[in-house]
Amino acid sequence: MNMQPTLLVLAAGMGSRYGGLKQMDGVGPNGEIIMDYSINDAIRAGFGKVVFVIRHSFEQEFKAKINADHFGNRIAVEYVFQELDYLPEGFTVPEGREKPWGTNHAILMAKDVIHEPFAIINADDFYGRDAFQVMGDHLRTLDGTKGQYCMVGYRLENTLSDNGTVSRGVCEVDANGLLIGMTERTSIGRTENGIEYKDTDGSLHPLAADSTVSMNLFGFTPDYFVESEKLFLTFLREHGNEMKSEYYIPYAVNTFINSGYATMRVLKTTAQWFGVTYKEDRPIVVQRLKQLHDEGVY
Repeated sequence: MNMQPTLLVLAAGMGSRYGGLKQMDGVGPNGEIIMDYSINDAIRAGFGKVVFVIRHSFEQEFKAKINADHFGNRIAVEYVFQELDYLPEGFTVPEGREKPWGTNHAILMAKDVIHEPFAIINADDFYGRDAFQVMGDHLRTLDGTKGQYCMVGYRLENTLSDNGTVSRGVCEVDANGLLIGMTERTSIGRTENGIEYKDTDGSLHPLAADSTVSMNLFGFTPDYFVESEKLFLTFLREHGNEMKSEYYIPYAVNTFINSGYATMRVLKTTAQWFGVTYKEDRPIVVQRLKQLHDEGVY
């Protein structure tokens, strides 16, 4: 029997910029939400289980809509929770902190329910069928290995919003297709000079349109939980008292690559990413999904 990878969906961040339960917004022609497409594509790519990271505050609303029945019982469904105070022993939330601990903290919440190679995605991003196929095929080759991670890389120009700037993990990739490092760039947008990002001091710098960027579609083996948990202790000792520090996936990935523990293969995809970063992006997403239905992809 072929090993079936698991899909881990990061759905605890309720989309503060967008307002409301963004993950529940019906954007498809028949009221489908973006997650419906991701899970449909994952099922086709041979994933056997989906695990949702959510928060207790919207648990009932979420489970009522997103459950095994909703996906025609074609995939096993589990839920785990990310809360601010879910910290390792000996650590507490600093007084006044409201911001969650970030994407890699969210991954750690699933350590007790995932025991096979797994992919992670954001709940509200559309990744495209090919991306799941490429990821699923690669994850099946990793069963029983450690420290051989992967990610799907997108072309920067295929991931921008016309309605505001975006943040992206810009990747440096070697000749063998392995990640050298990932740098989080914020405030990326189109300007009269092409594509530029704004530095912390407000100055603009160019980025190549064909830069490889991460859209948080990563593939890991279960040892990632063990290593990440160790690193989280270091992170909390160094940044745990800050109000806005976040334990991001790129931080962990860079650390594991630089220490020589892990490699990360950058998988290529023909898929086009899209998502609703701003309210104004919604009509574009609706139109693109309708087009995919018209073309018979869904």
